[in-house]
Amino acid sequence: MIVGTAGHIDHGKTALVRALTGIDADRLPEEKRRGITIELGYASMPVAGSESISFVDVPGHEKLVRTMVAGASGIDYALLLVAADDGVMPQTREHLTILSLLGVRRGAAVVTKIDRVDEAVAAQREAEVRALIAKEGLVDWPVLRVAALRGDGVEQLRELLVAESANATRPADTHAAFRMPLDRVFTLSGVGTVVAGSIAAGSVCIGAQLCLAQAPQHVLRVRGLQVHGAALEEAGAGQRCAVSLASLGREEVERGQVLCDPAIAQQSDRIDVWLRVAAIEEAPLRSGALVHLHIGTQEVMASVAVLGQPALAPGEEGAAQLVLRQAICAWQHDRFVLRDASAARTVGGGLVLDAHPPVRYRQTPQRLALLATQRAPDAMARLAGALAHSPLGVNAAQWLRDAGLVSWPVELASLHDPVITKDSEWIIGRPAMEAAQQTLLAALADFHERSPQEVGLELRRARRQAAPRMEDALWLSLVDNLRESGQVGLRGSFLHLPAHGEQLRAADRVVAERAMPLLIEGRFDPPWVRDVAASINLPEEQVRQVLGRLAKTGEIFAIVKDLYYPPRTVLELAQIARTLGKNDASITAAAFRDATGLGRKRAIQILEFFDRVGMTRRVGDDHLLRPGTQLFAQEESV
Repeated sequence: MIVGTAGHIDHGKTALVRALTGIDADRLPEEKRRGITIELGYASMPVAGSESISFVDVPGHEKLVRTMVAGASGIDYALLLVAADDGVMPQTREHLTILSLLGVRRGAAVVTKIDRVDEAVAAQREAEVRALIAKEGLVDWPVLRVAALRGDGVEQLRELLVAESANATRPADTHAAFRMPLDRVFTLSGVGTVVAGSIAAGSVCIGAQLCLAQAPQHVLRVRGLQVHGAALEEAGAGQRCAVSLASLGREEVERGQVLCDPAIAQQSDRIDVWLRVAAIEEAPLRSGALVHLHIGTQEVMASVAVLGQPALAPGEEGAAQLVLRQAICAWQHDRFVLRDASAARTVGGGLVLDAHPPVRYRQTPQRLALLATQRAPDAMARLAGALAHSPLGVNAAQWLRDAGLVSWPVELASLHDPVITKDSEWIIGRPAMEAAQQTLLAALADFHERSPQEVGLELRRARRQAAPRMEDALWLSLVDNLRESGQVGLRGSFLHLPAHGEQLRAADRVVAERAMPLLIEGRFDPPWVRDVAASINLPEEQVRQVLGRLAKTGEIFAIVKDLYYPPRTVLELAQIARTLGKNDASITAAAFRDATGLGRKRAIQILEFFDRVGMTRRVGDDHLLRPGTQLFAQEESV
C-alpha cells in the first residue's frame, strides 16, 4: 500500500512520517535549512511478513501544489493532516479537493500537534475536520489525534495503517501492461541511471524489455529492481519501485516521463475526459479556458472544450476534450487534475476516457453516447460500449493499447457476437455491420434498376456509396460475408446482386459462345467488334456491350477501343515481350513487330497495353520490363 500525506504547510506531515517510520523524508539541504518540504519525500514502514507500507510525503506550500499532485497521483491511501493550533487552511481544502479529483477515496484525517492546545480546542478542530471531509462524502474516514514529536496517537495510527494495508492487496492483473510514471531520476556509482515511481499497472521483472513512452524506439533492459531498499526479482502495481536500466544516460530521462511496456507506448495531443469542476470554484468552467493539466507526474498546458454544453458549473460533471500544447502519455481511466492558467488554484479533474479522440464530430449525440459508456470501470464493458456506438468499428490493437492491456481479459467473440476481421485488427458490432451491408445491397439494387446492362458496381465505387469511411479490413469482411451468404456476387472487380448476375450471364453467354471462337481464331490479330457482329449476325451495339462487360470482369482484354484479346493470346504476347526484354534489354516496337508478325501500329498498341497494366514501362520510344509483374495468377513472375 502506498500512503500519501496531504495538508497545509507546517502542519506536521514530515514529522508524522518520521514518527511512523523513523525516516526523515526531507532529503535536500534547503529543506532541512528552511524546515519545509520542497520535493517529494519517501519512506517505508515494515509490516508483518515481507510486506511494507510506502509513504510519499508531499509539500504543503501553495506554490508547490504541482509537486503535491505528482506525488498524490499514485497513492492508495491518504492522510489529511490539520494542525490543532492552526485549523483548516487554504491548502488543506485544496489538497482534499485534489485527492477527491484523483479518485483517492480511502484515507484518514489526522489532527496533529495536539500537545500545543487544550482539549476544548482539540475537540473543536476535530469537529471542523469531520465537517470538511463530510462535504467530500468521506464520512467513513476516521479522525485521529496525534502529537508526532511526543508520540501521542502514533501507535494507534500505525495500527490503523497496518490493518488498512492488509485489506489493500491488489489482485494481480496478468492482462495489464507495466507502466510507471517517473517522479525521481538519479545515478548511482557502479549502477548507472536509476528511475523511480509508483507502479500504476502491471508488473516488471529483471531482464524485462521496457521503454520510455516518449521514446518507444529505444528499448531498455531492466538490470535491477528495489522496493524500499531491498533488491527484488519482480515488482508490481501498488509498489514504490526503483529500476536501474541498461543503455540509458542520465540526460535522456527526466521526471514526468513514463516507463512502460513497449506494447502500450503512446503519446496524445488531445484527450477526451470525464471532467468534474471543483465545488470550491466560484464560476463555471467554459470552453476555451486555458489550464494546467497534471496527469501522473506530467504537466502541460491545455485548452478545454466542454462537450454537449457550453460550460460546467462548480461541482458539475460532464464530457470534455482537452487540446494539449504538447503531447503527453495517457491511457484510459488515468486520473488528472486541472489548475487555472496562472497555476494559482485547482479548478477540476477527472478521468481519461479516450486517449486518441477524433478532431471532427466530437460533439455528435452518437459520440457523446459512446463517451458515456467509457466511464465503466471494467475494460471489456468499455469495449462493448464502444462497439455499440461505433458504426465504423474499433481498431482492436489501438484500443488494447489505449486500455493499457497486453492481452484481452476475455474472448472477443463473447462481446455480443461482434464481427472480427481475419487479422483481428478491427472489430465492429454486428448491428453496425448489418446496417452497412443493407446500405450496400440497397445501392446495388438501385444501380441495377438504373443501369440494367451494366455488370454491377465496381468495388471502389460501391464502397464510396455504402461505406465511404469504413476501414479496408472491415470493408473486405463486409463483402466476404455477403458473398459467403450468397447475397452478392463478384465478377472480376464488380459487385452485383445474384439474380442480376444470372440474368446478365445468361444473356451474355449466348453472345460470348459465338464471339469467343472468332477472337481465339484470330490469335494475334483478332477481329474488331464490327467484324464480330457481322460474322455472328447480331447488332453491333449489343456485341459491343457484351464484350465490354466481359472485359470489365477480366474474361477478355481490351487492347484499344473495340479490339479484344482472349487471356491465352495476351499471355502468349506477354511471353514474347518477356523474351525480348530479358537481362534488362529494351523492347522496341520494331523487334516486337517482327517477333509477332503484326504491323507496326498493332505492335505499338499491344506494348502500350502492357505499359498500362504495369508489365512494362515506357522509356522514350522503348519499353522495359517491370520485375515481378504477373498478368495472371498462374503466370510465373520475372
